[in-house]
Amino acid sequence: MLRERLTAEMKEAMKAGDKAKLATVRLIQAALKDKDIEARGLGKGPLADEEILALLQKMIKQRNESASLYEQGERPELAAAERAEAAIIASFLPQQMDEAETRAAIEAAIAETGAASPKDMGKVIGALKTKYAGRMDFAKASGLVKGMLAGG
Repeated sequence: MLRERLTAEMKEAMKAGDKAKLATVRLIQAALKDKDIEARGLGKGPLADEEILALLQKMIKQRNESASLYEQGERPELAAAERAEAAIIASFLPQQMDEAETRAAIEAAIAETGAASPKDMGKVIGALKTKYAGRMDFAKASGLVKGMLAGG
């Protein structure tokens, strides 16, 4: 479903003359094609939507890191371009979970996996990633999981 949406958005951007969006969608499609080729080499089929969402999140993270580096290097125009790209990529992700929803999902995952200590953090994060790929910020979630398992 995401693949069709990407194609439709690319056509729309072409018709509207939105060069920034067009370039970003093409970047996404190129990264997707690379991942598909890599998966084919491993004997797997094309990426599922969850894997595409993970790829998009990775791309957003890369853009944000680059923007931070550009800001440190006093290149605000390049930082703004990276942040704009990240915003376009983020538009393809489903609605992100708020903190209350994230906490509830973590509590459910802890109960589901029977996690009792910070040693079980990997099990909980794994369960969350399978259910909430693309909807949860796992960097923030891992801190919450660690705190909840430590008894905080």
